[in-house]
Amino acid sequence: MEFTFSDEQEALRSTVRDVLARTCPPSVWRPLLDDERGWTDGLWATVVELGWTGLLVPEADGGLGLGMVDLAVVMEELGRASTPGPFFSSAVQATLAARALGLHDRLEALATGTQRGTVAIDEAGHGDPVARIRTRASRKSGRWTLTGTKAVVVDGHTADWVLIPARTQDGLGTFLLERPEATYVPTWDGTRKVARLELDGARAEPVGPVGDHTALWRRVADDSCVALCAELIGSMEAAHALAVDYAKQRVAFGRPIATFQVIKHKAVDMLHELELARVGTHWAAWASDTDDPRRAEAAAMAKAFVPEAAVHLTGECIQIHGGMGFTWDCDAHVHYRKAKQDDLLLGGSGIHRARVADLVLG
Repeated sequence: MEFTFSDEQEALRSTVRDVLARTCPPSVWRPLLDDERGWTDGLWATVVELGWTGLLVPEADGGLGLGMVDLAVVMEELGRASTPGPFFSSAVQATLAARALGLHDRLEALATGTQRGTVAIDEAGHGDPVARIRTRASRKSGRWTLTGTKAVVVDGHTADWVLIPARTQDGLGTFLLERPEATYVPTWDGTRKVARLELDGARAEPVGPVGDHTALWRRVADDSCVALCAELIGSMEAAHALAVDYAKQRVAFGRPIATFQVIKHKAVDMLHELELARVGTHWAAWASDTDDPRRAEAAAMAKAFVPEAAVHLTGECIQIHGGMGFTWDCDAHVHYRKAKQDDLLLGGSGIHRARVADLVLG
């Protein structure tokens, strides 16, 4: 299988990298790490103007009609630049869900950037993120209400609307909640804001096709995991480059620490993990675009390996920097915290390893 990107995809990568270098340097995103909103209107306007918000939206709904491999290219560059903002929640998760549910009016608004959506999958507990959904929907006098808690809603406090999977008598249904009153919760990754959504009899509108939506939400979760892994590839690349550059400049005992065998071994091990993560993520993105029979397995394998590898690689970046790596002046901690949080989003590595085992042996 040839995993090289097309000329168009490489041109897309070059454009995204150049734009982010100009519009999102550390001087822009660093002050936003502790900001509750976490993004600026100017940065989001640039993302919308270049059409990135419509990347996964079909052309008939005003988008670019591209796929997961193209998204992986963009997500890698966003991760490399530590780009803050609601791209993942709105242009990825909400778009994937709205597309699967056939919400064409919402897709058009997402593509043009006039609205920002998100999804509320993650709940407290252990196990598969879709299987552990306990939020319930009940109908009375023709109106639907939701009861439960969504512990982790990415950008839930700033989104215009949220799509919520909840249990009904027919299985898993989907409900649209306008202007969610979610509460911001500080987390490790300052570039990705998270909120907690308490659903105490909140009224919501049922959306999507009739019947059980479990398979639909599992696909949304799988593709979201692949997008997270692609973002981590970019973050891992940045952390590896940061460590190598520092090792070449830092002098100890009269010579650069890059000449010491232990540093060489660390750098090589980091590169090894990065390349394995890259191959697995690209395969999972391709498998999603082609609906390969092993698509679910590929997504689970990527989520099982990539975040864990990213945690180790970014941790080694800190180690190579020594005491400097523990300071706020060094960007190493930004990549490490992103890796730690992305490992937990949509199920930790252990959960996805168990899923791979079930898919292979089941």
